[in-house]
Amino acid sequence: MAFVVVMLVWTVSDFVAKKTQSLLSSLFVASIIFLIGFLSGIFPEDLLSSSSLLALAGVVVGFIIVHLGTMISLDDFKKQWKTLLVGIATVLGIGVALLVAGWVFGPRISGSTADGYAQAIDFVVAGTGALSGGTISVLIVQDAALGVGLTNIAVFPVPIAALQGLIGFPLTSIILRKEAARLRDEYRAGNIEAVVVEEKDSAGTRLPDALTTTAGTLFVVGLVVLASLGINNLTNGVLNTFVVALVFGITLRSLGIFKPSVLGGIDAFGLMMIAIMILVFGPLATVEPSDVKALAFPLLLAFVFGVAGIAGFSALVGKLLGYSVPMSVAIGLTSLYGFPGTMILSQEAAKGAGETPEEVAAIEGQILPKMIVAGFSTVTITSVIVTSIIAGRIGTG
Repeated sequence: MAFVVVMLVWTVSDFVAKKTQSLLSSLFVASIIFLIGFLSGIFPEDLLSSSSLLALAGVVVGFIIVHLGTMISLDDFKKQWKTLLVGIATVLGIGVALLVAGWVFGPRISGSTADGYAQAIDFVVAGTGALSGGTISVLIVQDAALGVGLTNIAVFPVPIAALQGLIGFPLTSIILRKEAARLRDEYRAGNIEAVVVEEKDSAGTRLPDALTTTAGTLFVVGLVVLASLGINNLTNGVLNTFVVALVFGITLRSLGIFKPSVLGGIDAFGLMMIAIMILVFGPLATVEPSDVKALAFPLLLAFVFGVAGIAGFSALVGKLLGYSVPMSVAIGLTSLYGFPGTMILSQEAAKGAGETPEEVAAIEGQILPKMIVAGFSTVTITSVIVTSIIAGRIGTG
């Protein structure tokens, strides 16, 4: 029953996205449905786990990361150094904007807790980690906060992580639609080269035919994921599993071992993608109305100032590097959700603007590599590093 309900939510979300030409993205619609369902009690808290999709997602997320790596050639990745700089500027922008919010609204904005007294700087650190990062950054913040007895600071990143997609998805969808329309016009004017769509078969790979079937592909990609996990464990997480998996994907494609889009065309890919997207909505099941109410003011400050910092810093740095303002801001907004939103929103924007397969491929070829690299530069790389450094500020006042 849980599995069927989740599939119904996705069916409705996809339908709305197509009818609105991606103005309302499928991720945003699904976020609203799940949030209302959990808050109202219509959906039980264990809906997602009972569907078994969360368990599947935990297994295959590394596979999808490797797949993403094979979607970018090594030359394309080298070209995205500007995207990395915009991503770094975004995380710094969030921190600066939240620090300004702390100065404006006073040193103490949360009241006391049973064990400690939270100050503005605590919310700045927690908000920066939560807004710009994923699960790892949130865990870093929570560990630091609980270590000094600030339970409310430990709770603060949870509603941010649960709700930030509701902000990031529609904003990015609108901005990417504008960028996609601009790129379509550039393509029609002959300023953007056509993209040759790769055939989804065994061509372009050095693997034997037996390892290009659905099971064979999952086997070899699984070995890569295990290697990535092993490197993560050997370095105590310094080299994150997903970052290593992405690098492996890019490298193995460049060596001709993996074909472009290594999972493309296998029977399991569609279900794997749905399972991965369910990870986005997992935190929504844990949000209580009382949590949102108690932290409403700090949450409002975090989102208003955080998004302002994202837009300001990403637009400025992106413009200096030659990117359009919409593309720069879209890169910055990836800090609010990361993968798989970076891929889904890019594809939806391209399909919404392009009128032929060639136009869609050309638009996607311009947007998707930037968004994929952006998601890792903000959520995975920069945020984890920055959060690890500043988490020590929690409780120091």
